[in-house]
Amino acid sequence: MDSKMSMEKETNGNGNSFLNKHACACVLAATIISAIFGYITGVMAGALLFIKEELEITDMQVQLLAGILNICALPACMVAGRTSDYIGRRYTIILSAIIFFLGSILMGYGSNFPILMIGRCIAGFGVGFALIITPVYSAEISSPSYRGFLTSLPDVSINTGFLFGYVSNYFLGKLSLRLGWRIMLAIPAIPSLGLIILMLKLVESPRWLVLQGRLDDARKVLLLISNSKEEAEQRLKEIKAAVGIDENCMQSIVHVPQKTRNGGGALKEMFHKPSPHVYKILFAAIGVHVFQQICGIEGILLYSPRVFERVGITEKSTLLLATVGIGISQTLFTLLSSLLLDRIGRRTLLLFSSGGVVVTWLGLSISSAIVESSKVGEEPLWAIVFIVVVMYILVAFVAIGIGPVTWVYSSEIFPLRLRAQGLGVCVAVNRVMNVAVVTSFISIYKTITLGGTFFMLVGINALAWWFYYSFLPETKGRSLEDMEAIFGKESKSEVQMKQQCIV
Repeated sequence: MDSKMSMEKETNGNGNSFLNKHACACVLAATIISAIFGYITGVMAGALLFIKEELEITDMQVQLLAGILNICALPACMVAGRTSDYIGRRYTIILSAIIFFLGSILMGYGSNFPILMIGRCIAGFGVGFALIITPVYSAEISSPSYRGFLTSLPDVSINTGFLFGYVSNYFLGKLSLRLGWRIMLAIPAIPSLGLIILMLKLVESPRWLVLQGRLDDARKVLLLISNSKEEAEQRLKEIKAAVGIDENCMQSIVHVPQKTRNGGGALKEMFHKPSPHVYKILFAAIGVHVFQQICGIEGILLYSPRVFERVGITEKSTLLLATVGIGISQTLFTLLSSLLLDRIGRRTLLLFSSGGVVVTWLGLSISSAIVESSKVGEEPLWAIVFIVVVMYILVAFVAIGIGPVTWVYSSEIFPLRLRAQGLGVCVAVNRVMNVAVVTSFISIYKTITLGGTFFMLVGINALAWWFYYSFLPETKGRSLEDMEAIFGKESKSEVQMKQQCIV
């Protein structure tokens, strides 16, 4: 009850309902790492055409090169959460930027396929760190009234990176075969270096500081990222209570058990006889990540030139230009999603998004079957145009809900003691499913045709809609410290009332 009252006060009164500029600046800077990840992923869609031509690699090697990024992200996912609990959210972002810098330099060198694979593997470790730490940092910096917007910015940034990757494909693809794709892959080294310098000047997560017992440092940060002293003190009280520190404690530094400071026992709490509310949180968080990947969008984003080629668009420049349209659609609708998250809620956007995805996959499966049944060179022009347009609409439906909401929802529902490592588990699952999709997409559509593949995805996304409807409570406007109660944990006042009734 107290947390609800504090939330209402924050969002409705005392001038606290406007976006804090310092918090926004911190999140925008941190999301540079997400843009780098998006660029590295998106640019490979077109770069693969040139790499395949110059290095003369097979389709199996193409799928391996595409999928190795996420294979190598897996071990990074498993250690990134614990690393951020040890060294802090800010320094983990810096570590991720250093890894991206090294991977980009090596990929840009790319003298042969093994060197390219090594560079891609190193970049994959950066992906594992980036996918965990940016949402966690963004969620912990944000206030409840704007957390949906700020926590969705990493996904906006990822999709902006995707778009720049596609644009880079189109323009740099006009350079010589040997030079063009190497410059495409080396470009992320520049923003990586800039981010390392920038993050040294920004603040640490106040929630991590409280976990370390550094209450005075946390208070200073909260005064910067809150709209009033009262709001900062209220947020500090809630964070202290969540960590197990007396809400009225006024010491600058307090002792917090090492196990709590470093996230020890988090995995055991989640997987060894978890409490009912922790089980529900874990089930919901893992579920949204599974369905985000198996909705099929990753295959479209990475292999869009191949898909367009399959339905009759064969000129390389036209292929890359059509791919740019996908990037524009994705970026615009992800930005729209970030503006709607705190207005209409996470659950509503997921239901709308997944419903639209079911319809568009159905349209694509029918039109693709028509094109594939036609003779080569005699494909109906209307069907080709329809496929391109509906593919843009499909990307828009994913970008307005399934894409960004997955990261917002999973980064905010875990309690503080489990957040970094819980999201690490989710991202590991996300990357496993991504690898499965990326490394099998070409093989599947060669086996059951594009139309058959798209029809299979209709059923998968219908199942996703049912999952979102059945298992995800709304979290809009609630503080991070309220999440356990949303998923069924009794509050202190409820426990006290039950004890009084028993007495």
